Amino acid sequence: MVTTRAPEDAYTAEPFVPEGARGLPTLRRAAADCRGCPLHRDATQTVFGAGTAHARVMLVGEQPGDQEDRQGKPFVGPAGKLLDRALAEAGIDPGEAYVTNAVKHFKFTQAEPRKRRIHKAPTLREMTACGPWLAAELAVVEPELIVILGATAGKALLGSSFRVGEARGALLEREVHGRPEKLVATVHPSSVLRARDDADRKAAYEGLVSDLKVAARALS
Repeated sequence: MVTTRAPEDAYTAEPFVPEGARGLPTLRRAAADCRGCPLHRDATQTVFGAGTAHARVMLVGEQPGDQEDRQGKPFVGPAGKLLDRALAEAGIDPGEAYVTNAVKHFKFTQAEPRKRRIHKAPTLREMTACGPWLAAELAVVEPELIVILGATAGKALLGSSFRVGEARGALLEREVHGRPEKLVATVHPSSVLRARDDADRKAAYEGLVSDLKVAARALS
């Protein structure tokens, strides 16, 4: 007797991604029912990408945070507000960008039910499982440039050998999900917020803006 594994045990979102002609609203509706990995069990909801399908730049982060999980939208917490400020300072209109995450469900640890939910980094297996959604978003938006926000997004897009410290601030040209893409890597804005003190935070923020200016020049 052959035992059929549940989709989440297979660790791929592929069966949940619509085939054929599709737009962002269709993808977003389908993603709401994704069971491609076990992360959906504890998350409040799927957090799909947001922005126009005609965006010239796509920003890819790691995964939703606590506020994103509750509101169902990416980059609406403190890191998102900081990112918007940095984008504007670099010369990129945040309202004209498409923002998404490599993983669409919030992964966290929680000591007790009423305690704060602590972010936990997704595994390579979970990132790979969610890859079909990111590939579908790229196929619809067809951005001129991808901005990689942090190591997890870089590994999801470019492989496990990616190191943000080695790649940040340079215009890269790589094949991503079968498409030639231009990319600029930088740190995730949450890392700026985690800086030890005001001086470190100021330096980290200025580094983020500097990297985003490279992206802005690539779009000009």
